[in-house]
Amino acid sequence: MAKVLFEWDYASYPGAKAYPNLFKPIQLGNLMVPNRIKYAATEDNLNDHNGFITDADIAYMRSRAEGVVGGLCFMQGVYMDEARKGQGYVGQAACWDDKYVDGLRRIADAIHSEKAIAGFQLMDCGRVGAVEVESGHGPSTVPQRLRIFKPMFEMTNAEVKEMVRQHVDAARRGVEAGFDVMEISGIVGYLISNFLSSYTNRRTDEYGGDIRGRCQAMMEIIQGVKEVCGPDIPVGIRLCSEELLNDVRGNTPEESMETYRMAEEAGADYISCTLGWQESIYPVISRDIPQGNWLYLAKRAKEHVKIPIQMAYRLFTPDKPDKAIGDGELDFWEMCRSMIADPLMPKKVLEGREEDIRHCVACNLCLARLFRDAPMTCYINPRCAHEHDDNFTPKPVEDPKEIMIVGAGPSGMECAYVAAQRGHEVHLYDKRSEVGGTLLEASHAPYGDEELMTCVNYQKTMCEKAGVNFHLGEEVTEQLIADEMPDSVVLATGPFYPQIEGAAGRDNVVNVLDVMNGKAQVGDTVVVYGNRKPGIGVALFLAKQGKKVTLVGREKTAGFDVNPSFKWRYMIYLKQNGVMAYNDCDIEAINDGEIIVKTFDGYRFPVACDTVVVSEREANESLKKTVQSEGIELFVIGDALVPRNLSSAVHDGYRIGLRI
Repeated sequence: MAKVLFEWDYASYPGAKAYPNLFKPIQLGNLMVPNRIKYAATEDNLNDHNGFITDADIAYMRSRAEGVVGGLCFMQGVYMDEARKGQGYVGQAACWDDKYVDGLRRIADAIHSEKAIAGFQLMDCGRVGAVEVESGHGPSTVPQRLRIFKPMFEMTNAEVKEMVRQHVDAARRGVEAGFDVMEISGIVGYLISNFLSSYTNRRTDEYGGDIRGRCQAMMEIIQGVKEVCGPDIPVGIRLCSEELLNDVRGNTPEESMETYRMAEEAGADYISCTLGWQESIYPVISRDIPQGNWLYLAKRAKEHVKIPIQMAYRLFTPDKPDKAIGDGELDFWEMCRSMIADPLMPKKVLEGREEDIRHCVACNLCLARLFRDAPMTCYINPRCAHEHDDNFTPKPVEDPKEIMIVGAGPSGMECAYVAAQRGHEVHLYDKRSEVGGTLLEASHAPYGDEELMTCVNYQKTMCEKAGVNFHLGEEVTEQLIADEMPDSVVLATGPFYPQIEGAAGRDNVVNVLDVMNGKAQVGDTVVVYGNRKPGIGVALFLAKQGKKVTLVGREKTAGFDVNPSFKWRYMIYLKQNGVMAYNDCDIEAINDGEIIVKTFDGYRFPVACDTVVVSEREANESLKKTVQSEGIELFVIGDALVPRNLSSAVHDGYRIGLRI
């Protein structure tokens, strides 16, 4: 009979009725798992640089363990070599010595305290490793495609065997620390995937050659880990179903499926189905990829092995994984980014509170920070990685205030509900009749930007539940402020769009917002002024309509304000849509049928156009002096303070909501 760690009964919850396939048990090896939900191992850079666990990481994991409501909760993968060649992140947990066991046990205990199943992952980062040493190790010496990564050198046969032993020893320590499931990471360019791939494994010894030879190290690791784990601790592995490395002669899909069969043959109790490498030129998890796009890979995997298949990758809502499980195409709904954005996401699904979910917007800021040695944070979840810090938790106020918030965009709404939750009387004004601010227009940009509205929907729900008083369609004036005389005013009015020189009296110079919401007439040949995110968004929006678009901006590179893990997507789309970009430039003059572009070194040239779209923004000073002259406490947040991005707006709003 399968082992049961914690008793869970979901029968009375609305989510279990709505998504019956997600909340039914499944057996992994000899362990019974109450549901089909898994928080997948995710690096967070929250641990100290010697690999010891910190309070921040424990609090982070406890929160995710609460979210999986009895399911699988995996801590980040550990590196296992004292030489640190396998370490891929400065804050990655270590497990190359028994001295790490006590810290790891604190994480297992934290997960168990939420009646969730604690998962442990073994992760030598291979080509993505050596973050704090000069060079790393791999099956063969193959040059890196991305300069951010260190050079890799070929392991000797003895070093390969030592690497296998390190995995087995680390697994033993994970068992001693109290973990319930063991997982081996073999994806995205980490060491095991390096051995599996024809791109990076050029060996001719027992660990190279054909696909079966390239699987040898993986099989020895699975078999060794199975032995130390015993019959009651299932052992799984994460494997690429498609490497997306065809341009460098990576594995074929057939070879990848052979790795699945070999893993099952070696004794794996489940496989987590993934795709893509860090070095692949194809996107897999950014929001330009439709939700559910990769489910066919899980279905294909199940056709090749009999053990359960788990999968994440663009599955942010419960409907698609529930259906896939019901159709026999998937066994587990994995999550990482969507539970970074909202650690209680599946718990809210179970409790029938889907409107309370703060959905990930798939910007990949979390990923960008990890590869730049910064601690985890989230674009839209200000509490992420601060779960241990009591200062980031809203607390009741002793002296409630009457607060006027001007602007129902992402910064204003975030501030409004946090302040209201603390007991303030909050009045939220916007001259528009609907909430969302400039996101209403930004969400019209192509390539998945409609997902930005999930942020608006979440904030609106939180405001309503916190008792925020909405005053929509009502413009705040000096007189209104004087009449109301609130205790505090928060200006979240969004940016100011200045008129560019020479535009006065020209009806063919229009504002980016008017273009995105369809109010402005735009010709067939367009210059977009401003090469930050709003300019890129409107340039692509117009280019998709068949217009000839030129981007002119003062930043040295287009997308200066977009995180690197998403910026590369925009650069490709600009090129694919024929958008010419002139960076580090300004518009010197607007003439009939053309503009004059002036480069940073004074060179001038004309660009033909019949419409100029202005997307450059400045801080918004309106109402500031009025509030100050009345002696009212004042806060300015979001783009009204400094035009930036959605993340800055949300984080500004949350922090002022805590402070006010």
